[in-house]
Amino acid sequence: MKFIKSNILVIAFITFSTLIMSCSDDNDVTSDYGRLSVKLTDAPFPHDLVAEANVTVFKIDARYKGDVNLDEEMIDSTSTSVETDGDNRFIVLMEDEVQVNLLELTNGVTENLANLEVPVGTYDLIRVYVEGVNVVLKDGTIYDLKVPSGSQSGIKVFVKPGITVNGGLTSDLLLDFDVSRSFVAKGGTRNITGFNFKPVIKASNLSTAGTLVGFVTELQEETPVGVEGAQIAVFSADTLNTTTFTDVDGSYMLMGLDAGSYTVEVEKDGYIMQTADNVQIDAANKTVLDFELSIED
Repeated sequence: MKFIKSNILVIAFITFSTLIMSCSDDNDVTSDYGRLSVKLTDAPFPHDLVAEANVTVFKIDARYKGDVNLDEEMIDSTSTSVETDGDNRFIVLMEDEVQVNLLELTNGVTENLANLEVPVGTYDLIRVYVEGVNVVLKDGTIYDLKVPSGSQSGIKVFVKPGITVNGGLTSDLLLDFDVSRSFVAKGGTRNITGFNFKPVIKASNLSTAGTLVGFVTELQEETPVGVEGAQIAVFSADTLNTTTFTDVDGSYMLMGLDAGSYTVEVEKDGYIMQTADNVQIDAANKTVLDFELSIED
């Protein structure tokens, strides 16, 4: 069973997948507030039979580990909303309903979910609250799915290491919603009778993460032609990190990869699998890696 990993859903505030840090000339680095942007993206899924994988995000909050005194006067002077959960303080990043089809968030397409000023400090846990989860097959069949805890306590996404917001600067966090592992087909991919929803989301700090991009082609009459639907799988120390599929032009993009060395595999039915070892990903940079596939004999 092959899963397609679309490069998912990006949200602006604490991006579901990756976080980028930037600054402008008028930034006040001594301020008690900085800006946090959240984006959402998604991972591969068997989309040959599935038309939509929908979720409605209605709230996002982040656990605050900073030292700023969040007194009422400070909170009232900004749009910041703080909630307590035991000894933890959570900053509310958004409370609007945003419906997204995760299958549309591929190859660098993201959904901005939040972008606001938050107290300076470190945030190490994001909670994503979802409802209205369903899968629509290409034949029109709709499966409404139960949300295990995402609508009550939120889907917990740990940020390791935590993302730090500095005064007057913007930090971007990317949330990668792994569709292939979050929507588990019942009955097999060729005889689907329903789905179980087991949400898997990875958080990446864009300031310390890189991007892998490229084309997958084949030769037709000595001319390179893009191969659509080839699966790109990225491994770190023999452990699958993430996947995606090429688009109609044969291009792909994987965001939110931590800096380091990876093995990349490309495969599609009818073609010989290609492997690239020791692919280096650098922080806040793009690595270009192209493949040329050959048809199996």
